[in-house]
Amino acid sequence: MTDNSSAVSREDELRTKIKDLTKEYYQLIHRPKQQAEFVPGQSNISYAGRVFDEREMMNLMDSSLDFWLTSGRFTDEFEKKFAQTLGVKYALLVNSGSSANLVAFNALTSPLLKERRVQRGDEVITVAAGFPTTVTPALQFGAVPVFVDITVEDGTYNIDISKLEQALSPRTKVVMVAHTLGNPFRLDEVSAFCKRHDLWLVEDNCDALGSLYNGKMTGTFGDIATSSFYPPHHLTMGEGGAVYTSNPLLKRAAESIRDWGRDCWCPSGKDNTCKKRFDWKLGELPQGYDHKYIYSHFGYNLKATDLQASIGTIQLDKLSAFTSARRQNFAYLREALNGLENKFVFPKATPNSEPSWFGFLLTVKEGAGFTRTDLTKFLESRKIQTRMLFAGNLLRHPAFDSIRGTDAYRVCGGLENTDRVMNNTFWIGVYPGLTEPMLRYMSDQIREFAKAR
Repeated sequence: MTDNSSAVSREDELRTKIKDLTKEYYQLIHRPKQQAEFVPGQSNISYAGRVFDEREMMNLMDSSLDFWLTSGRFTDEFEKKFAQTLGVKYALLVNSGSSANLVAFNALTSPLLKERRVQRGDEVITVAAGFPTTVTPALQFGAVPVFVDITVEDGTYNIDISKLEQALSPRTKVVMVAHTLGNPFRLDEVSAFCKRHDLWLVEDNCDALGSLYNGKMTGTFGDIATSSFYPPHHLTMGEGGAVYTSNPLLKRAAESIRDWGRDCWCPSGKDNTCKKRFDWKLGELPQGYDHKYIYSHFGYNLKATDLQASIGTIQLDKLSAFTSARRQNFAYLREALNGLENKFVFPKATPNSEPSWFGFLLTVKEGAGFTRTDLTKFLESRKIQTRMLFAGNLLRHPAFDSIRGTDAYRVCGGLENTDRVMNNTFWIGVYPGLTEPMLRYMSDQIREFAKAR
């Protein structure tokens, strides 16, 4: 046996031993905490959280031994598996869902798109009842968000499609909307609207990975879509996100924007993939300027690390099980709260959809005998975490103070339902880490509180 083969054999032996010890560590430190007995009123019930086992930790340790500190083999594996899972051609791993939205929107501003590129002053139809980073990229670029209201009484909490034509103008170029807490917006109508008016459709799929619409996964209807892998989401890497599309031009633009804006497409650690590294003539640069340092977009460094991707590759194998658990937990809560329809607007799946629910939304009705704040304070005092529907109404936040009353954005009609959500709506968790005793305790506390008022 040569010295080299001996070293390889020893490396394999050590890796195996380290991974076995990692598994043992998980069993000793993490598994007992995850399976600790639930004590009603004493144990905290999170609205969401990471769900993992020894496999994620072993993969993470395997990646750390490579000491490849940027994207690498696990990133390649994740991007391929993620695209295959969704049924799209391309997936790009980034460092957060917010970065994914930034990349996806800015890809639409690429010169590669010629006359269809988004220009400053062009309009983006969206909603104010959501997360800020669905809207921030358009504002920062200089596009104009056009806010329309959502629906509440039907329990879907998504964009009101009856407002789309009213929101349209000659400057409209994009519809960029999220699927609210995993519940798909009406993708057939919105897609048809975009096709009819030659608009880009960006699906913010950060809260809906695994959701189906007409039997097809959300994130695959639009021109480009995004996901988040922050711990509360359907998959986690701690931090992380993805941009995905089947459009090769959008993929090229998104990849460049993620990778500093460079024109070069060499992966990390590789040179001269194009076989003409010193033969390009682009922009006003001299002939032969190193292609690795030619920039065709105004970009950023938004890559994730292989350490994150190593966790994601294992999490991705669990997506189906996670989705099933979310649906089951949602169904349990809905059944357990039957009879309280006079107190709450309950969440309801959009027709033709099967949501992978991110949370269980409740809107306190007028005349319920209590307010949202009354109930959330009560639940929090019982160790049940609650969350708002993110910003409620983005336009009411201090971030808008500096542009309020300007032409930086416009509102189409009123935002009455958006304000209603801001004042009366909250949600509790349905994530896979919840057990039946936790779900029973949550529903019992809500029922007892509501019936006492």
